[in-house]
Amino acid sequence: MFGRRKRPGAVEPAVESSPGPATPATRASQRASGRGTDTGPWDSAEVDLGEATMDRVDLGGLLVAGVEGVELRLQADQETGTVTAVLLAGPDGGLELRAFAAPKSGGLWTDLRREIGAEATRLGGTVDEEEGLHGPQLRLKVPVRTPDGHQGVQASRVVAVEGPRWLLRGTFWGQAVEDDRPEAALEQALRAVVVVRGTEPMSPRQPLPLRLPPEARTVTGAEAGGDVS
Repeated sequence: MFGRRKRPGAVEPAVESSPGPATPATRASQRASGRGTDTGPWDSAEVDLGEATMDRVDLGGLLVAGVEGVELRLQADQETGTVTAVLLAGPDGGLELRAFAAPKSGGLWTDLRREIGAEATRLGGTVDEEEGLHGPQLRLKVPVRTPDGHQGVQASRVVAVEGPRWLLRGTFWGQAVEDDRPEAALEQALRAVVVVRGTEPMSPRQPLPLRLPPEARTVTGAEAGGDVS
């Protein structure tokens, strides 16, 4: 457990060009939906990275703050070993974080909401879209098979924050599905994330690369599921 230390759809063919140096004016204009003037998640150009890494775990594309009583895990692809997501898992719920490159024009979350909702419906689940702390969010209930062979329902709440040329998606499970207060521990963890997009060209929807710190625990996709009732 860490203390306080410093798949969506297919890739689109278009590739964004490398951005120029950020200025105070461009940083202000780049702050997109779901973020305020003093509310994260943050872009790496908006913070002092030296200070940010003092109380966050450096995972490459994301700097993630520790949460008391919550274990930080990394989800990796079983075949390639590539880290695909960050999990903040507690005894009563958790938060999955995934970050992607996004177009300068924004709007990626609109497309992803439609796709996520369609997939949940295909699986026989329900989808409710509502306005949340970060703008439009989804509440999903999807039927699943429990480990003991019974039929269950997995509930989740999916949010997204769009920054300069990136999108951070968060999926809450367990009690965190209903606890969407600004002061909730996992909501505060989401707001404390620093996204390191980098300057290299990336296709929209391409995952930001994550790296494994020596003390991290990796889990497979099967281990990362939320509560089932």
